[in-house]
Amino acid sequence: MRAHLPLRLMRAAAFSAVCVTLAVLGHVAAGGSGPAPWAVAAGGSAVMFMTMLLAGRERSTATISVGLSALQLALHELFALDGPAGVSLVPHSHGRGFGESLGMLVAHLTATLITGWWLARGEAALWALLHSARHRLSAMFRLLRPPRVAVALPRAVPSPVTPVPVRDVLLRHSVSRRGPPLPAV
Repeated sequence: MRAHLPLRLMRAAAFSAVCVTLAVLGHVAAGGSGPAPWAVAAGGSAVMFMTMLLAGRERSTATISVGLSALQLALHELFALDGPAGVSLVPHSHGRGFGESLGMLVAHLTATLITGWWLARGEAALWALLHSARHRLSAMFRLLRPPRVAVALPRAVPSPVTPVPVRDVLLRHSVSRRGPPLPAV
């Protein structure tokens, strides 16, 4: 089942909202200052664009988690643009909070994986709901369809084969080996 534009927009908006909110909260919780509004808007727009491209069909938990992790890294770097560290792929400390320690990395990764799993469960529930609705609606529309008009077909020529009586049709393939009892010796 493929998703058309309204469903793609809804799914992309939900994913973008969760992804950007998680990035902002993770950035602040890790000791960074709140990201600039332009960075949140730019990040949200970029995430919305990327997810619109990928929202055409159902995605697996692994795909969602990997995509969410990559987007979290990109958003983290975008939010750090106006900070003293600038953009770098090497660990940079925000000066307070967790810093770029192993604990912060584990906390970010755990939050991202839990959120990815949560989004995947929502994705599966949405597709199950859509499949169910499609089957129910198609059954309802089949009931509402007007009856077909019977077209008079030419009569077939009767076959010379004699029909088998109904009683024999039921017993045609049965085998009976039972007979009278043997005389006692």
